Amino acid sequence: MLLTRASEYALLSLDKIRKADRPLGSEHLAKELCIPKSFLAKILHNLAKQGILESHRGAQGGFTIKSDLGSISIYDIILAAEGKTPAVFDCTLYSDSCPHGTIGTCSISPFLVSFQKRIDGFLHELTLDQLFAQ
Repeated sequence: MLLTRASEYALLSLDKIRKADRPLGSEHLAKELCIPKSFLAKILHNLAKQGILESHRGAQGGFTIKSDLGSISIYDIILAAEGKTPAVFDCTLYSDSCPHGTIGTCSISPFLVSFQKRIDGFLHELTLDQLFAQ
């Protein structure tokens, strides 16, 4: 599956963070978005580790978006949130193995790979500012 709750929560959190006039902490975001705090904290940490968010310590600490919204692709957000390359199907060539053991001989494999490449291109091109402008 391409997007899980981790990607959804990452995007929802980024929307709240971009609108805030101060750093927002994981506890505040979890409460406001009705997301389990520990799960959201892990997602936010991954986004910070990948350079999408900046973490601020202290009583007024929390997270801010590190760079211009136009330079952050949705692909990068999904990759950070999921911890793996986003894939529409488990059996594309982006995967190590085919669940049916027919990698390379599957009759629909060329379509699936082509479809995955189009999705990847779209996600690389779509940026946070474009997403939030819609």
